[in-house]
Amino acid sequence: MTDLIAEAVARSANVAEIALGRGVIADAGRIYARHFSGAALLFADDRGWAAAGPAVEAALNAAGIATRRHIIAATPRPKPTTDLADSLGAALAPGETPVAIGSGVMNDVVKYAAFLRAIPYLCVATAASMDGYTSAGAPLSEKGFKKTIPCRPARVLIADLDVICAAPPEMTGWGYGDLAGKVPAGGDWMIADALGIEAIDDVAWPMVQGGLAGWLAHPDRIRAADPAAIDGLFQGLTLVGLAMEAHGSSRPASGADHQIAHLWEMDDLHHHGQRVSHGACVAVGCVTTLRMYDWLLAQPRRFDPDRPGATMTAKAAEIRQRFGAGEVADRAIVETEAKHVDGSALRDRLHRLNAVWPDLAPRLRARLTPAPDMARALATAGAPSDAADIGVARDYLHTTLLKARFLRSRYTLLDLLDETGLLPQAAEAALGQKVAP
Repeated sequence: MTDLIAEAVARSANVAEIALGRGVIADAGRIYARHFSGAALLFADDRGWAAAGPAVEAALNAAGIATRRHIIAATPRPKPTTDLADSLGAALAPGETPVAIGSGVMNDVVKYAAFLRAIPYLCVATAASMDGYTSAGAPLSEKGFKKTIPCRPARVLIADLDVICAAPPEMTGWGYGDLAGKVPAGGDWMIADALGIEAIDDVAWPMVQGGLAGWLAHPDRIRAADPAAIDGLFQGLTLVGLAMEAHGSSRPASGADHQIAHLWEMDDLHHHGQRVSHGACVAVGCVTTLRMYDWLLAQPRRFDPDRPGATMTAKAAEIRQRFGAGEVADRAIVETEAKHVDGSALRDRLHRLNAVWPDLAPRLRARLTPAPDMARALATAGAPSDAADIGVARDYLHTTLLKARFLRSRYTLLDLLDETGLLPQAAEAALGQKVAP
């Protein structure tokens, strides 16, 4: 485990231990005894159980820890919802410690179930597929609206590299895609910081951005399941989760790329008969966002500070037109109201944008990966890189780009483009053409 992870764990208010390495699952009993007492209820889906369940159960039983199993079907792929979390939480008996064995969905629903009951939980990771193992939030759908619900991360994370390297290659590709999304997310935070909307956190920023280029540097080795490369990928994902906990929100890890992805997840996007994973959606959202950045940074421009921005009334009408009537539209209006400015406030913001752009634009160019390069890296790593790869048609992608900004109060590139009147042009540019690997 790197010094950075050790330092982040020491700083964490909730994560007490991360056991990362080859064969560490054999120590699950001793690790459990250091941090928990009483019986354990092992949660997994069929695939997660096959990957690590028997080994975890044997290690706990050998240490004298009583266990029960609660295994759900892996097909169709479980959907991360508050309803699923509630059903798992209802299975817990008084005094039992929940143990999540699996990856994204299983960790998130057990995390939320444990949080509602004010009890700690242990997570045994089975794939380097996402960054949520150590994050203080659970991205779940509630009544159709995808949101990140603040809650405590696992007290203990066990990540056996022998198990993780044996995960299906597409899952590792999803993790690479989720990590790649931190590139445009960093650009979004730079914009929000430069405009005085949300300052960059000097603790969380380097935890994510400091090692990002290195973690993404060898997509060919990721696809080949090279243990050293997978170790680096998992460490990166782990640090991202800890950065979110340290910052108190998902800002260090999530920007326009996730807004795009969350829309598809809310729509229950399926491709080839399977629900498309979070990491796959983020990978495509990453390339799409970078295409918009490439377009914007290629424009020799000064932004018009006197252009009339849309009123909140007009935005609310657009939200209801795009989302339809109901709770999702209501929530989107609340999120949009939280970041909306117009009149003199918008004029002041655009004046400030003109003032900072000569310095900000070259810093963005230096930080961001061009979309064609990112698309090639994702394809090499075994992740989707184009909307068509996950069954998103051109018209659907275009519609997504015009409505994604309404999902979150977080200021991103989508908001800058909207406030400057450039979103329709950037969205057209983002439709792009698939880049050959």
